[in-house]
Amino acid sequence: MNRIVREYRAEDLDNVLAAWENATRLAHPFLSDEFLDQERYNIPHLYLPNAETWVIEQAGQVIGFIALLGNEVGAIFVQPEFHGTGAGKALMDKAHALRGDLEVEVFEANRIGRIFYQRYGFTPLSESIHEPTGNPLIRLQFTA
Repeated sequence: MNRIVREYRAEDLDNVLAAWENATRLAHPFLSDEFLDQERYNIPHLYLPNAETWVIEQAGQVIGFIALLGNEVGAIFVQPEFHGTGAGKALMDKAHALRGDLEVEVFEANRIGRIFYQRYGFTPLSESIHEPTGNPLIRLQFTA
C-alpha cells in the first residue's frame, strides 16, 4: 500500500469534497441537507482558504484530508471504504508532527469520530452546543 501525505493543491478539491461528503453522510446522519449544502459551499470558499490542509493519497487518488487552524483540527475526513486502514491515523500523525498538542470538536452523536479520537489518545476538555444545528459538541485535546 503506497500512501503519501502531502499539501493540498487546488486540483484536489473534487476529491476532498467527495471524501467530506461521503464520510459526513456516514458519521452525521443527524445533520440536515440544508446545513450540509451550506457546508459544501463553505469548504472551498471559506474553510480551505483559511486552513493549512493536507491530503492523503493512495495510488494517485486523494482518499482523505485534514485541515488545521493553528493547533485546532478543523476537519479530518477519509473516504468510508478506507476507514480502519490507518489513513486517518496518518493524517493525524502529520498534524501531531506539525503542531504537537492538538484540539478538535466532535459532535456528541458522531460515534465514528468519537471512537477514532479516543483511540488516537484525545481526552474530553469541555462540552458546548453547536449554534447552527443545536447539536451537542465535545471539545477534545491531545497532549503530546
